[in-house]
Amino acid sequence: MTEQAQQTAGGVRSPLRQVLITVVVLTIGLGLAWLILTGKPKPSIQPQEDPLRPVVSVIVTELKSAVLAVHTQGAIEPRRRISVVAQVGGKVAAVSDNFVEGAFFEPGAVLLEIESDDYEFAIARARSQVAAADQRVAEERGRNRQAKREWRQLGSPEANALFLREPQLKAAEAALLAAQADLAAAELALKRTRITVPFPGRIEATYVDLGQYVTPGTPLGEAYGIDTVEVRLPLSDKQLAALRLPLHGQQGVARPVTLSSDFGGRRWQWEAEIRRIDAVIDRDSRVVHAVAEVDQPFTPTPTGRPPLVPGMFVQADIMTPAIDNLVRLPASALRSDNSLLIVDDSEHLQRRVVNVIRRTEEWVWVAGLPANLRVVGEQTPLLMAGLMVDVEPVNQLSGVQ
Repeated sequence: MTEQAQQTAGGVRSPLRQVLITVVVLTIGLGLAWLILTGKPKPSIQPQEDPLRPVVSVIVTELKSAVLAVHTQGAIEPRRRISVVAQVGGKVAAVSDNFVEGAFFEPGAVLLEIESDDYEFAIARARSQVAAADQRVAEERGRNRQAKREWRQLGSPEANALFLREPQLKAAEAALLAAQADLAAAELALKRTRITVPFPGRIEATYVDLGQYVTPGTPLGEAYGIDTVEVRLPLSDKQLAALRLPLHGQQGVARPVTLSSDFGGRRWQWEAEIRRIDAVIDRDSRVVHAVAEVDQPFTPTPTGRPPLVPGMFVQADIMTPAIDNLVRLPASALRSDNSLLIVDDSEHLQRRVVNVIRRTEEWVWVAGLPANLRVVGEQTPLLMAGLMVDVEPVNQLSGVQ
């Protein structure tokens, strides 16, 4: 074979060889890829674990009867407070030592005296008029009897009223009554020159002094009674319902009240009684005011207890009648929306709104719950209705206190 022929044959075999090599390489690559893909181990199925449940402590509800204290507050005010006013005019002639701010006085004690000379003169004139009118009545009665005798002498059975002077007699008798009324008015005006108050009290303010001229209606001072003071206690509708205070009348209103206040570094208490309820509901706060009264608040005591002075701020505890079917729970069991979380039979939480009768820092009393409910004793932000929980051993409350 010539050299040219050999080169031609070698050129034909070289591309074929390259194709074969390429096919072999691709086949090996595809085989390796198939082995890698098919030889990968399948993922094993792991069993799903249950989510962790919150652990809660519960309280089993018990229904009890309870006497609760309703807390409220108010300011002491006198039951009687008056303005001392002059009923007659004149110059202030005398002032009692008790007519100063803060002084006490007895009922009927003279606090001020207005100059009485003019009123004594008026009494003298009135007595003179009474005497003159009495004389005229006596004269007319004598003339009336004389006219009757003269008429009988005439032999006529019917007498003329004018002839018998009956109109003159009636006028004289009426003038006598008027003169007596003037005398009584003058004596009353003289009596009113002595300023008194008909109850035991204390002077709150004075507006006049010795030598000052006053006219009828001039305010002389302010005074209040010390025999009884009162405090108006605001009550909500729930508190009224708990106390069972009637709004249709005063029958059955009486309720004992304990008032307390801090004074001189000590806590003092006074016994009071609710005796009436305000006639209207407060238009701003929508509460009803019950009025509690304390008798003889200024009477000294062996313990040195201070008097209930008007303006003193006091707290009040009013005991309710026995309330049935109440449940006492820790305050931590109550949510901000007055609801509780109940654990049902399937260990899920349920929300239940309750009627709160009373709450303190430690306890809350609610109504409307049945017995033997499992109530979550302490609320946390993680607890919500519908959540499944684990329950700790039951905490059984001993009862309502």
